[in-house]
Amino acid sequence: MMLPVGILAGGVAQRLRPITETIPKALVEVAGRPFAEHQLDWLRHQGVDRVVFLVGYRGEMIRETLGDGSRWGLTIHYLFDGPALLGTGGAIKRGLPALGPAFFVMYGDSYLDCSLADIVRVFKASKADGLMTVLRNDNQWDVSNVLFDEGRIQKYDKQDKTPAMRHIDYGIGVLSAAALNGYPDDAPFDLARVYQDLLARQALAAYEVTSRFYEIGTPKGLAETRAHLAYRTRAQS
Repeated sequence: MMLPVGILAGGVAQRLRPITETIPKALVEVAGRPFAEHQLDWLRHQGVDRVVFLVGYRGEMIRETLGDGSRWGLTIHYLFDGPALLGTGGAIKRGLPALGPAFFVMYGDSYLDCSLADIVRVFKASKADGLMTVLRNDNQWDVSNVLFDEGRIQKYDKQDKTPAMRHIDYGIGVLSAAALNGYPDDAPFDLARVYQDLLARQALAAYEVTSRFYEIGTPKGLAETRAHLAYRTRAQS
């Protein structure tokens, strides 16, 4: 069975202002529809049947727009950060009761092209507590932050980047609930810290993807994603 998917959609999306002054990033229009609907189409095509939106800023609007997921043949749950934003790691920690013992985690502003079934197989075979998907990026679509060599992640760091880093975190990974052991409840921390801690104890597997990602986190990325999904929509009609 396909693992459930946690979608990180809690940020305030400062870089997309003024678009996101009144709506969350997940509902920004892309190819005639809220962006999150494109993500749900893709996830259902991949065999996913359960999604957990980890929401904060204007999360009620996401729930009102997407509903219970029945339009996609999915079950959708919504978990809210609460009075203070928890960051990517803190939101996942709060969402563990809904996510279960193992799950995908993806960013709410990414549109991807990879095989989730293949990723699950690699994760299960690795016996690791986490898996990061990586793409050879060569600083093309964003600044590379992963040193990946001989099928293994040697270093991952969003702050201390080096010329040897030619790959980037692709935007979807797998975590076991055990990967969040030891982190505080209802306190902010970043998913990057979780990945780095897993790597430090040799508990982070890797899966290399070859197709580029699209994202709507910046005006440039939003324009590229709109063009890409508009083309896909026309090609499928």
